Amino acid sequence: MKFLYFLESIRNPVFDFIFSLITHIGEETVFLALAIVFFWCVNKREGYYILITGLVGTVINQIMKLAFRIPRPWIKDPTFTIVESARAEATGYSFPSGHTQNVAGTFGSIGLYSKSKAVRIISISVIVLVSLSRMYLGVHTPLDVGVSLLIAAALVFLLYPAFSTEERFKKTMPWIVVASSVLSALFILYVLLIPDKELLDPHNLASGMKNAFTLLGCTVGLVVVYIVDSRYIKFETEARWYSQLIKLVLGLGIVFAIKAGLSAPLVSLFKNEYIARSVRYFLIVIFAGALWPLSFNFFANLRIKALDSFTEKLTAKFRKSDTDNGVDTKM
Repeated sequence: MKFLYFLESIRNPVFDFIFSLITHIGEETVFLALAIVFFWCVNKREGYYILITGLVGTVINQIMKLAFRIPRPWIKDPTFTIVESARAEATGYSFPSGHTQNVAGTFGSIGLYSKSKAVRIISISVIVLVSLSRMYLGVHTPLDVGVSLLIAAALVFLLYPAFSTEERFKKTMPWIVVASSVLSALFILYVLLIPDKELLDPHNLASGMKNAFTLLGCTVGLVVVYIVDSRYIKFETEARWYSQLIKLVLGLGIVFAIKAGLSAPLVSLFKNEYIARSVRYFLIVIFAGALWPLSFNFFANLRIKALDSFTEKLTAKFRKSDTDNGVDTKM
């Protein structure tokens, strides 16, 4: 708690605002959006890597929260204060940190997969800043954050070999998606059969159930997506920059419309919030991995003359600038 008290002592409105913004990078929505960006527009194999790392990490994180049941810092020490804007998202048990787990798994995967030094520096910086934000805001201890970083790092490095080459990916991916689904199913059994359930914080129990069914829907969806794509669709991510942008904006719009719009109808249909949530996330994964990619050939062939002309002029201008500065653009 000494470090948290130090951070509490240096709080001010400017830092509160900055770290309150930074901490949102560790939320589920950002993880989902980034994984989809890579899956659709950058590298499909890397997209799978980010998704699997995040999903497995979330299962481990949720199991540990329910197993250890460590309260938040201000509950352990009533004299400690937090940044109030962070309280709404800081419900349930403290250990380990979910936001840190998300950001370290996501940006750790991006950084390790990339060969760019700049990308790796940015990824590490984001991980450090979000981790620090959780402690600055007062919602997690250094132990919460440190253990999450270790779990995420272990998953990032352990799973990387399976996605490092196309040959390894094809051999191991079927086993990985099936194992992820089994792990999610076991997580549901754990939540249902957890001992001393009556002693659990009600919010944490509900959160555990919610996440368990969410992960089951996602992982079962990934099984279907991998089978359908590897056998039938086999989509490619390449397209012109403006085609990628249109594809991404439209696709993400539909994904988040499904996420928000199907919640109430599915609950009404299944009469059970958790089953409805599992089905909703299954449909999100099916759309993102199997339905929307059917449009990728169209986007790959999409041509907008005005934007093509603009791109050519801009490219020519940079080439001329490089030549004038003595840079060999052929290298």
